Amino acid sequence: MTTPGTTPGKIIAVHLNYPSRAAQRGRTPAQPSYFLKPTSSLAPSGGTIERPAGTELLAFEGEIAIVIGEPARRVSPADGWRHVASVTAANDFGLYDLRAADKGSNLRSKGGDGFTPLGPQLIPASAVSPDALRVRTWVNGALVQDDTSDTLLFPFGRLVADLSQHMTLETGDVILTGTPAGSSVVVPGDVVEVEVDAPDAPGAPSTGRLVTTVTEGTATFGDFGAKPAVDEVQRVEAWGSDRELAAAIAAGRADASATADPAAASAFELTDELKSAIGGVAVATLSVALRKRGYHDVFIEGVHANHAGDRIVGRAKTLRFIPFRPDLFASHGGGFNAQKLAFDTVAPGEVLVVEARGERGTGTVGDVLALRAQVRGAAGIVTDGGVRDFDAVAGFEIPVFSQGPHPSVLGRKHVPWEVDVTIACGGAAVQPGDVIVGDGDGVIVIPPQLVEEVVAEAVEQERQEAWVAEQVADGASVDGLFPMNAEWLARYRASIAEGGER
Repeated sequence: MTTPGTTPGKIIAVHLNYPSRAAQRGRTPAQPSYFLKPTSSLAPSGGTIERPAGTELLAFEGEIAIVIGEPARRVSPADGWRHVASVTAANDFGLYDLRAADKGSNLRSKGGDGFTPLGPQLIPASAVSPDALRVRTWVNGALVQDDTSDTLLFPFGRLVADLSQHMTLETGDVILTGTPAGSSVVVPGDVVEVEVDAPDAPGAPSTGRLVTTVTEGTATFGDFGAKPAVDEVQRVEAWGSDRELAAAIAAGRADASATADPAAASAFELTDELKSAIGGVAVATLSVALRKRGYHDVFIEGVHANHAGDRIVGRAKTLRFIPFRPDLFASHGGGFNAQKLAFDTVAPGEVLVVEARGERGTGTVGDVLALRAQVRGAAGIVTDGGVRDFDAVAGFEIPVFSQGPHPSVLGRKHVPWEVDVTIACGGAAVQPGDVIVGDGDGVIVIPPQLVEEVVAEAVEQERQEAWVAEQVADGASVDGLFPMNAEWLARYRASIAEGGER
């Protein structure tokens, strides 16, 4: 809403504007960038938004919306706020399933009917300071976004000034000023609420809560336009991180079967040649290559090897523990339980990865089970929990990455629950068949479909770094060499073409 009964001429949205969101995305823009939303996407508080049939990644973005009062054309950043009449709450909904089809325009992914709820009340700009506003978002009553306008990369006045260089901002136009971290996916039945307020201003003015309920659509997309399509990068970006996606899968809010291409995973083979190549590159280098592809949360946090210098390379077999409960332990903890099944069926070359929820206060593997995995030819064990009989396990050849020793038995904290499912280990989502690589820096997870290209890039990166190290050892300055500028890169390529290392 702008004023009752009126419709803005333009709705302009900013891509990235909160440092918390920029950090989540792994990039910080030097200048603001924008996209347009159609006025037909407007919706009032108390309305619904339809998740179209055949889609899965409808995401909310709670935002502060500013409404233009006096028209602005070529104004300065210092004068920009004077052209703002009021502020209100907005929800910049987006459908990640259609991002690829839009190629950056966001027309289809963010322009659907009901995709821009505004309101319910306006706060006069004259009643608040532009750097003292707060935006909060709740999903089903749980607070998921909370940030303030004093953190913005591009303050409101700068946005008005920048846009007014290119077009006249007219009375009633709306600018959506960006969303903080915490944006994620919602599913049919969810209720999303956004509120903007100024808690330190006289009277603590508030917009009230902008309420939107998500519904399931029934009409499918026709064959005369782009169809929804998603990949793992889109899923991770939509949910917020690998960790949030894994948590959503565990909670039943996301479909584990949709998080990877089963055909690609089953067709992939971790050959001896690939293993050898992976064994020659560091986890840190692999991490850089994965980050370039949007994979930011694939490092299993907090685990360390029981032998200094250990490396592991293998495909994941997974085991999941859930929190201890007496009745569940009675039904699942005894006999040939999931834990024993996992260790008794791990295949040669596999890495057994255990989800213990980061709980190090009990053992998740002991000497007998570790020995069983070694005898079966497992490439290693990774657990984000503790290891019982630690000294005995350290005496075995099999590499074990864990949070360290703990003498307690399993039933103190865990119930062995299931095997060969998607798990969350050390904050990273792990699926059966993923490639697990570990060294002194820790353990990383590589989706099968990315292994060959990531490893090839990592091998080349380490080759370059080795060449750079030789130049430094010979007395070269790191200025322009690390990283290599065009001149040094040309010298490197010439050296490699000649078959030399220098």
